[in-house]
Amino acid sequence: MSQEATILLIEDEPEIRRFLRTTLPAHGFRLYEASTGRDGLTEALARNPDLILLDLGLPDLEGSEVIRQVRAWTTTPIIVLSARDQEQVKVAALDLGADDYVTKPFGVNELLARMRAALRHASRPADGGESVFALGDLTVDLGRRQVLVSGKEVHLTPIEYKLLTTLIRHAGKVLTHRQLLKEVWGPLHVEEGHYLRVYMRQLRNKLERNPAHPRYLVTELGVGYRLRTG
Repeated sequence: MSQEATILLIEDEPEIRRFLRTTLPAHGFRLYEASTGRDGLTEALARNPDLILLDLGLPDLEGSEVIRQVRAWTTTPIIVLSARDQEQVKVAALDLGADDYVTKPFGVNELLARMRAALRHASRPADGGESVFALGDLTVDLGRRQVLVSGKEVHLTPIEYKLLTTLIRHAGKVLTHRQLLKEVWGPLHVEEGHYLRVYMRQLRNKLERNPAHPRYLVTELGVGYRLRTG
């Protein structure tokens, strides 16, 4: 994928963590890890990842409880990794809000395909609209996670990309500082206004012809930001 997606792995088996620590970055993903359910929830809040890989058999919390708590505040895709292959276990995890279920042992190609599918699904506009957003000389292919300015690809960091796509999902609407901080960084960071200022400046430098007088990423003084569509 053109833009690096962030993955949170919540898994207590060291062998699987080592395997994915090598495999996922080699395929363009940024990986964060947790070995317990509680640490996983903390990381999910702190990192606000694009996708969560979750083992059900954790030493402190059942994976089902992790799913329940994560779903209380985010729709981030969750793929369950588990040695439990009983149908009722899979159904229960999916009913709680997991997006997919991969049984251990698994092949890396199958896992990567499931991850790509989950990320593509998550990137689609909620109203079923087009997966390509075009505005002036800016084009964002949400399915491919590709950003183009005047036909040339622009590399964004994971946070920059998440900030941009959040604005795209609400194109034309004003988003408050707190709304953006919650959606992009997670609910633990709603008071960290400097994060938003720094990354908005970086995004403008990459996407705007004149960052000092932005055409697309406009400031609503004292309120927040808006992606101007007209």
